[in-house]
Amino acid sequence: MNKTVRRIVRIDEEKCNGCGACAPKCAEGALQIVGGKARLVTEVYCDGLGACLGECPRGAITIEERGAEEFDEDAAQRHAQRSMRSPAAAQPSTCCPVVEPVKGAPAVHGPAGDVSPLPPLPNFPIQLGLVGPGAPFLRDAHVLLAADCAGYVFPGLRRLLDGRVLIIACPKLDDAQAHLEKLTAILKQSTVKSITVVRTEVPCCSGLVRLAEAAVARSGRSVPVDVVVVGIDGMLKDA
Repeated sequence: MNKTVRRIVRIDEEKCNGCGACAPKCAEGALQIVGGKARLVTEVYCDGLGACLGECPRGAITIEERGAEEFDEDAAQRHAQRSMRSPAAAQPSTCCPVVEPVKGAPAVHGPAGDVSPLPPLPNFPIQLGLVGPGAPFLRDAHVLLAADCAGYVFPGLRRLLDGRVLIIACPKLDDAQAHLEKLTAILKQSTVKSITVVRTEVPCCSGLVRLAEAAVARSGRSVPVDVVVVGIDGMLKDA
């Protein structure tokens, strides 16, 4: 294939530690972790716009101008759709950091002395796979779409409900395509007004944000999607 000088991603393998933070930001799926390093799957999938820039904590990703194959938008979209259909469990679990327990740390990371009862769940079931698209609690609802892990690393999750209904899912281990179809059906068949995604700070958890945004796009509705990021230290982070 002929090459032309254009903007395209460059990965500094010396700096890259394979954390995977860059890959979820590439909507075309041009970046993958292979052999413990970020790799450009193929030049035709990279649009050179740099959505992945700034995501690398080690500064290993830049945009350069060089001879490269032309960006193929149709091929990139097909690749991204195939990636979304692939069961997340088939992907290697390389994104979650290993954190050693801190000796003497309290069992629960919450405000000191806060023993007030948690608010009751506003709805049940809460698993995305079990929620019916026409469930009455979805009528005019504001949805809190939380990653499974978020409720464990952030004990205050229940306090974020505040008038929202709760739906939980895992973007890494669950069937991503089934979740996309279910959430799309929910948006089409209900009158959900907004979605607030609560994800952990690990890179794979950003797939829940992409899931929500893809479902909104497929539904044809204008539903705002907000993001709350929870650190593995139990603290809220900037999105």
